[in-house]
Amino acid sequence: MLGLRPTAAEPVVPVDSPLTALEAVRAVEAELGHVLDTKLRRSFDVDQVFAQDVAGRVTTFVRRGGKRLRSAFAWCGWRAAGGSGDPTALLRTAAALELVQACALIHDDVMDGSPLRRGAPAVHVELAQMHRAARMTGSPEVFSTSAAILAGDLALVWADDVLTETALGSPHGTRLFHEWRAMRTEMVAGQYRDIHAQAAGSSGVDEAVSIATLKSALYTVERPLALGAALTGGDDHTLNALRSAGRCAGLAFQLRDDLLGTYGNPKTTGKPADDDLRTRKLTYLLAVGLWLADAAGDEEAVDALGPRPSPDVGVGGRPDEAVSRMRAALERTGARGVVESKISELAATSVRHFAGATPDPVVRREFTTLVERASGVALGHTGEAA
Repeated sequence: MLGLRPTAAEPVVPVDSPLTALEAVRAVEAELGHVLDTKLRRSFDVDQVFAQDVAGRVTTFVRRGGKRLRSAFAWCGWRAAGGSGDPTALLRTAAALELVQACALIHDDVMDGSPLRRGAPAVHVELAQMHRAARMTGSPEVFSTSAAILAGDLALVWADDVLTETALGSPHGTRLFHEWRAMRTEMVAGQYRDIHAQAAGSSGVDEAVSIATLKSALYTVERPLALGAALTGGDDHTLNALRSAGRCAGLAFQLRDDLLGTYGNPKTTGKPADDDLRTRKLTYLLAVGLWLADAAGDEEAVDALGPRPSPDVGVGGRPDEAVSRMRAALERTGARGVVESKISELAATSVRHFAGATPDPVVRREFTTLVERASGVALGHTGEAA
């Protein structure tokens, strides 16, 4: 709990070549717990207030869970490239991925003004509540924004620490570091393109795909697969197949997330519905809907989905009535169905690419299961949508 100095965790005992992605994820959770306990203990050694308010919240947030897809995909890349034996380097690389994901989510919630994450108050919301409860001076919102940015930065620092230590101890450390370095830059570029598109009122399908690729597809699937393969010194043929598989699966994941952001149940997703519509985030769903509306001459749908804000839109984004009009327009244009079809196509293509990376039927089945989970598409053994 926050405010309590942690006790030292027992080191994670390496297991011999996890047979399934689920077993690997469980091992990553154990390694991640060890990393978090160590980092929090060292934070208390630095400063108790910082450790309780910032480091403690980061550790709580990371422990709260998440899909752990990046860890599972890193395991698939490792196994596809011939990984076996002591998986310690893989487990630590995966733990670093979960920490960098925490950074991305904490910062993303600040930028989007999202109140919920993983079924609980977002970090910046919790910090504002702390400010009010302690009767601190100044604006709770200004304080919580600044503190949440620092919390996200800390998660990134911890991620870099873990990855760097792993790379230094690996015979393929240089290759691992190059993948990691590229991933971090892509994440920032994708996030900037996202907020830039919102500010510019962009609507193009190609731009929406570019943002989805940079912001999500690369660092959700493609880079984790490549990071896992890098630990074995995988050959170019394997890496190219993994990259192709990862990009398709990552896009399928992001497009599914777009649909959940518009039609999902917050009790299931753990985050608010309608955020993307309220802020008119340039998703593939929105871009396709606007393109279809324009092609059909549906002026009402174009007006609902277009970048022109209504006069009554305030700081919080579009009002409920405008959001309802946007959702109705997306349904009427058939955009939802188009996106569903695209997700199925991407998921099936991803599995076919992965088959070119490894002949191992066990790893191929594991990857297919993960793609099904990420995309929400049922796939047959051949990778075709069922």
